[in-house]
Amino acid sequence: MSKHAICPLDGRYLKKTQILSEYFSEYALMKYRVLIECEYLISLSSLNKTALRKFSQNEIKILRNLYKKFDEASYDAIKKLEETTNHDVKAVEYFIKEELVKTSLKNFTEWIHFALTSEDTNNIAYALILSDSLENVMLPAIKKIISELNRLVKKYKDLPMLARTHGQSASPTTFGKEMRVFSERLESYSTILTNTKVLAKLNGATGNYNAHIAAYPKINWVDFSKKFILNLNKNHSQKLEVNIFTTQIECHDSYVSIFDNLKLINTILIGLDQDIWRYISDNWIVQSAKVGEIGSSTMPHKINPIDFENSEGNLGVANSLFEFFSRKLPISRLQRDLSDSTVERTFGTAFGHSYLAYTSLLKGLSKITINERKIREDIYSHTEIIAEGIQTILRREGVIMPYEKLKELTRGKVVTMADIHQFIDTLKISDKIKKELKKITPESYIGLASKLASI
Repeated sequence: MSKHAICPLDGRYLKKTQILSEYFSEYALMKYRVLIECEYLISLSSLNKTALRKFSQNEIKILRNLYKKFDEASYDAIKKLEETTNHDVKAVEYFIKEELVKTSLKNFTEWIHFALTSEDTNNIAYALILSDSLENVMLPAIKKIISELNRLVKKYKDLPMLARTHGQSASPTTFGKEMRVFSERLESYSTILTNTKVLAKLNGATGNYNAHIAAYPKINWVDFSKKFILNLNKNHSQKLEVNIFTTQIECHDSYVSIFDNLKLINTILIGLDQDIWRYISDNWIVQSAKVGEIGSSTMPHKINPIDFENSEGNLGVANSLFEFFSRKLPISRLQRDLSDSTVERTFGTAFGHSYLAYTSLLKGLSKITINERKIREDIYSHTEIIAEGIQTILRREGVIMPYEKLKELTRGKVVTMADIHQFIDTLKISDKIKKELKKITPESYIGLASKLASI
């Protein structure tokens, strides 16, 4: 952790978010760029339709080792070149040239970055960065949350719980069913995220293969670019897909699909954080006390729900960035402006705050116990919630204005089961129906909540 870091992701939270540096750091970006340039050169050599000969297996290994064995020295060499070029992609090109001069490929250095624009390298690098980080970091964390929620669903599917609509007592549910609502929503959108294709392009300075055709007009460059990009899908579950119709830049629409989906997942989790926070406040959920940990600097008794609050705050920060990305990235002046470049470098910030939120939420969930006694106690302190069921049965039996009768009995009042049974006894209905009505209790009046949690 750097004590001078401006961003908390690289300071206070570095240990928790460092896993993402493999994808979103400047170091990682350079490594991915080297990968694209080297694989592109290998693909050109295998065409056998240009002046570039086919490389030997050893020469292919030399190229691939440039990114497979990419290290601090490699990074420093690129950044040193960038001091002169003031162009980060050109610095990558020069770095590869300098490395190949020492090998049997020394006569083919001008084929590096052949007919490409820097955006060809960049957009594919970012496509892989997004794909790999989703596959290896973000989606596994989301799935852990789903798994933890499903554990609660299974364990508490039959636990009756007072529901609240508009913050007021409402027809009861079960704790498990309410957790199932969140797990199902997350499952649905994580599946969509898993199946989202990341678009990438390899078609030159304005998307028309101008330089490619000028040099080799008889080669099918469209087919070549498709094969090159699709070949990068090996060993990846988040698949890249080719975009043939672009300006100089790939239009980033698929990025926006990813960001919008993550934003929705994050919004669902904000709702979960807030509900858990309220359940803790009501003492329906109890947090375990950790030895040596302090809740309040002045109130010794407190165990604050800081994990859920931390999660909520970080999800909000991430979503503000995702929202900006979605507004900014699909727009580029004419055939290209550079304002997207600096924005792309902040992808890791949004992913970092999201991932930090996921880990905080998981930590919070690992420290809670469901207070079944308190939940059952509170449901019986609101016997008015069964008024809905009683008036519905009375409607079935043809009783006049049953809603209004129950409204007069319960609205804005504290009623007991004895009060309700006394009311039932005053009704002009059969003893059989009275018996049916008296069987309804706050604990039994849960409809299909248990079954819904078990589906």
